[in-house]
Amino acid sequence: MSDRYDFAAIESKWQAHWKDKDAFRVTENPSKQKYYLLEMFPYPSGRIHMGHVRNYTIGDVVARQKRMAGFNVLHPIGWDAFGLPAENAAVQNQVHPAYWTHKNIESMRAQLQGLGISYDWNREFATCEVDYYRWNQWFFLKMYEQGLAYRRKTWVNWCEQCHTTLANEQVIGGLCWRHEMPVLQKEIEAWFLRITDYAEELLADLDQLSDGWPERVLTMQRNWIGRSEGAQIDFPIIGEEEVLSVYTTRHDTVYGATFMVMAPEHPLVPRLVAGTGQEAAVTKFCEETARQDTLARTDEAQEKRGIFTGRYALNPMTREEIPIWVANFVLMEYGTGAIQAVPAHDQRDLDFARQYGLPVRVVVRPPGETLNADTLIEAYVDEGENVNSGPFDGLPTPKAKEGIADYLEQKGFGHRQVNYRMRDWGISRQRYWGTPIPMIHCPDCGVLPVPETDLPVVLPIDIDVQFDGTSPLIALSSFYEVSCPSCGKTARRETDTMDTFVDSSWYFCRYASPRETDAPFDREAGTYWMEVDQYIGGIEHAVMHLLYARFFSKVLRDLGHLRTGEPFRNLLTQGMVIKDGRKMSKSYGNVVDPDYIIDRFGADTARLFMLFTAPPEKELEWSDAGVEGCHRFLNRVWRLVTGWAEVLQAVEGDAGKVSDSAARNLRKKVHQTIRKVTEDVEQRFRFNTAIAAIMELLNELQCFRANEPSRPVLKEALDALVLLLSPFAPHLSEELWSRLGNESSLFDHAWPAYDPDVAAEDILTIVLQVNGKVRSRIDLPASIGEEEIRNRALENERIQHWIGEKEVRRVIVVPGKLVNVVV
Repeated sequence: MSDRYDFAAIESKWQAHWKDKDAFRVTENPSKQKYYLLEMFPYPSGRIHMGHVRNYTIGDVVARQKRMAGFNVLHPIGWDAFGLPAENAAVQNQVHPAYWTHKNIESMRAQLQGLGISYDWNREFATCEVDYYRWNQWFFLKMYEQGLAYRRKTWVNWCEQCHTTLANEQVIGGLCWRHEMPVLQKEIEAWFLRITDYAEELLADLDQLSDGWPERVLTMQRNWIGRSEGAQIDFPIIGEEEVLSVYTTRHDTVYGATFMVMAPEHPLVPRLVAGTGQEAAVTKFCEETARQDTLARTDEAQEKRGIFTGRYALNPMTREEIPIWVANFVLMEYGTGAIQAVPAHDQRDLDFARQYGLPVRVVVRPPGETLNADTLIEAYVDEGENVNSGPFDGLPTPKAKEGIADYLEQKGFGHRQVNYRMRDWGISRQRYWGTPIPMIHCPDCGVLPVPETDLPVVLPIDIDVQFDGTSPLIALSSFYEVSCPSCGKTARRETDTMDTFVDSSWYFCRYASPRETDAPFDREAGTYWMEVDQYIGGIEHAVMHLLYARFFSKVLRDLGHLRTGEPFRNLLTQGMVIKDGRKMSKSYGNVVDPDYIIDRFGADTARLFMLFTAPPEKELEWSDAGVEGCHRFLNRVWRLVTGWAEVLQAVEGDAGKVSDSAARNLRKKVHQTIRKVTEDVEQRFRFNTAIAAIMELLNELQCFRANEPSRPVLKEALDALVLLLSPFAPHLSEELWSRLGNESSLFDHAWPAYDPDVAAEDILTIVLQVNGKVRSRIDLPASIGEEEIRNRALENERIQHWIGEKEVRRVIVVPGKLVNVVV
């Protein structure tokens, strides 16, 4: 090999070495502390992009450093391989989804291996493999036994072109996210998992994640679960024996309910309007509303439309007959599908009341003020004092709530209730490329589970690829025709497949023993590895995937398969890669192909740029100049180390005994750098500042003039430089480590340790002043910058006391001497 930095040859050499030595294989080892590092597994869409590179490189740095630090590291990879994109590609290109999926897996696997990611490829699997998805079916049957899986009618977002249901997040502006096709509301029979049974635990357990999860994600999950305390109130329907039940958190305003509003999908609507003069108009309105997606209907900016049913309900508190309306802004999936409309204290209700000339009554007023219902423009939604509320007049809101709740329960008009915004998880998808739901429909026996002994229900591969998007399972008699497991008569197999979020809700457990055939995973292996110590992925999965994975883990715990109900101890949500002001995406045409960067500069340069340019949780702005700068840095490292390598191989002696002052200063810098990089990687994931510290050390080394007595210090410094760089640029580091005379792979070498005495920094005493008067003193390392000195001064307890409520006008910093805060 030549003395130039031939990154292509170096990377090819060491990737082959790692593969030949099976360097990343890991097994359970009770004598070592385990560390389970996992990035969210990819969908095999064809090619990886720089967003993938960032995600997987972040994880690889942690995995490599932890292994060098003595941990038994599990770092696996697999493929989230079922789903609608493969089916759409099959329709568009007239190829089988399985062919398209496996071809993409091969391509993406090669790209990831080309980046030198330290995956244990022995644990690789794809969720479209029978050996994996059979356990999806097994879990479903276990949940069915426990009453956690059930079937019911539901209204869904429906795309006629996809021929399947869509999640709310897949509906944009009333259109399917993949086609410019209006999304309809359609009622279907579907399968659900009863995630609401775990709502309280899912919410409460977020507290134990507060130290390891971003607060933003915890807040998003709390909001999605949406726990609220309120009351269910029953409004008798005039002329009917039934009641119209509502849930409200503002039962203190029930005296102000002047009309009722039902969702167009509410099952009582057809019965209420049957035979009335409003039947045709209400039916037409409901059909029109069904063509609106749920997000548009609940958008505050959208027009609130409604129609009177011609029927009335009785307000149980005022005994007034109030009209029942149907409106587009009320959804069947939230609450009971009906609301008490209190226009004086809900802006949406007020806008609707003004639009249709409905009465407004004030029942809560601000303390000491009066509200005029006739002139009210903005609803009063805060707490206050009850008025026009019968025996509850004059009570503050909290006491009025308690009193009215007591009265409702005493009279049988309602009861206190805890409610959740989260709804049960609908897993039915009317498409082909997914896990078949293991249920059978018998005309005599009803709906029955597939016997466990008959699992797996194999998804047939021998289908006609000329399908138009409609699931071929519906017409494939060899699949759907089956004998009833109870009576033996001809029955029909369920043709819906599972939501692919099921696949990703337990895949992290399967990595513990991916070749297990008698169980989803070996319990002993699962006990050893689970929970995941560090999980890494995009913020876009903050709610759905993470919530479903937490739910699955709690179910698996209750079934005796896991010891913990929380799957991920720590979570890092990496920021997006931005180019030309927009998220890097194929749809925007601003994607940079990693292979282009690797071919020009090498995988280590691509990795280093992704780690150096921004902290992992922040957005990363793509920069061609930044890539070139990282490549120049690696070339400088190469030239320095190879220039000294042969000479230093023969060097012996204790670096700590070198007395030369310049050498001692260099040694101090080396140990300070080890401390800095270790803390940044292990404690803060500040890879950018860790790399900056390595760059500073390189600068010091290039300025150092080594004589023969000081060479032990130089050898120690170059060893440290290469070891610290190795998680970030592993191929280059392996080659340099070898050239420095080391026979073993640095992947198996211990992470460098620093000597606290050597790394100790010079301390300076800084005088702290407020308006020129000395108020305190603090001791700070001499090496910290002016901005850090300023921040430390403002955080000082004595300085905060003297600032008090005053405005800080200026902060004058004299480095190494004083800080004067001018207020």
